[in-house]
Amino acid sequence: MKAIVALGMTMFLTAETMAQESPEMSAEAAATAESLMQTALESDLAYDIVESLTTEVGPRLAGSEAEARARDWGAALGEELGFDRVTVEGFTMPYWERGELSIAMTAPYEMPLAGTALGGSGTGEIAAEIVYFRTVDDIMEAEDGSLEGRIAFIDGDAMVASQTGAGYGPANQRRRIGWQHAERAGAEALVVRSVGSDSHRFPHTGMMSAMDGEWAEIPVIAVSNPDADHLRRLHGNGETIGLTVNSTAGWHGEVTSGNVVMDLIGSESPEEIVLIGGHLDSWDLGTGAIDDGAGVAITTAAAKLIADLPERPRRTIRVVMFGAEEVGLLGAFAYADEHADELANHVLATESDFGARTIWQLSSNVSEAATPVVDDIGRLIAPLGIIRGGSDVPGGGPDIIPMAQRGVPTVRLEQNGSDYFDLHHTPDDTLDKINPDELAQNVAAYAALVYLAADTDVDFRETPDDTASQ
Repeated sequence: MKAIVALGMTMFLTAETMAQESPEMSAEAAATAESLMQTALESDLAYDIVESLTTEVGPRLAGSEAEARARDWGAALGEELGFDRVTVEGFTMPYWERGELSIAMTAPYEMPLAGTALGGSGTGEIAAEIVYFRTVDDIMEAEDGSLEGRIAFIDGDAMVASQTGAGYGPANQRRRIGWQHAERAGAEALVVRSVGSDSHRFPHTGMMSAMDGEWAEIPVIAVSNPDADHLRRLHGNGETIGLTVNSTAGWHGEVTSGNVVMDLIGSESPEEIVLIGGHLDSWDLGTGAIDDGAGVAITTAAAKLIADLPERPRRTIRVVMFGAEEVGLLGAFAYADEHADELANHVLATESDFGARTIWQLSSNVSEAATPVVDDIGRLIAPLGIIRGGSDVPGGGPDIIPMAQRGVPTVRLEQNGSDYFDLHHTPDDTLDKINPDELAQNVAAYAALVYLAADTDVDFRETPDDTASQ
């Protein structure tokens, strides 16, 4: 408690100084933001929300009956928390289901492997020798038809854990496009090293990339890092390696998904929207606590604290629980299409979708005129342990991409991702991995950021004059 009191005093002094120095931030607004942070640090609301979602709904595969229950849960939560307007915006999508999988090594001896089908994988039962490829670049060189009757294995390296998760993109290439080259070369199945930084026998699932609108016909399986290491050592010893793969994964037609949209209507400029959110769906191996139940909880709880203030801020605050993020940002694109006519009124957008560890940096991509405002917000939340990062950093989060592509300004509260890729897309993505105090720090930062962005009349969007001067 002493630490919280001391932090509160530090924030008060910061807010008082900023209100004196910043013409864009009134003393009243700064004090309100400071009060929101203090309340958030002492609140369990976000933890209660993610506990409810992961326990009462559980895994929420995009397009599934469970994701539909999650939408019902989200809409009911919005009504319960007192949002002014709660709607569910449906869209259709193709539905892929994991089915059943068995994978085992048969030569040079028998050994079960820990594997999981990747999103978009096909169906098949195969027993064959593997052809080893050290990297995804190597299989790109395979000639058409050269892998007929065999199973391709793309090794690669385990990701190196880092605060930013910088290694994910390059490592993810084997998951996304490896199948295209394996199938072109005639392989009966593809096995890849799991895309993750852990050393457990928990393989990471995830969506592959379609090619010309088509998905894999062959089974595509990720095996855990220890199993991939084992196959590499056997290959290095010159052994012939045989595998059996039996997968029933496949597509099951069109279904309905949807976004839950919850508004706190602004007091002076209700047509102007500050959008925050997380994605409601999850992969089905765990309960989707860090990816992305935490993001849903953080942003919903932050908005609820603002809703409890005596007066709404000037602009509307919108929380979106996006559907079907994991299978290609389908809810994000559906939202951008549904709201195309009002995206010009979306003054700022951001998403929480990188786990539940503490936020360490604030970055932004807003107009030159608005950058000092974000700088001021950065100074106000600095006592939470957050530094001000780049002021020209595209982003905002995966579900924000379709809006950002259409000109919506973005900010990002960047979380510590040092263990995110140990857990994400695995059976280990469960509630026990979330620290309630770290979650509360996230809520504190979001509450202050969103309140101040919604209560200012500064234009965060680049104007033609801004663009011409760059």
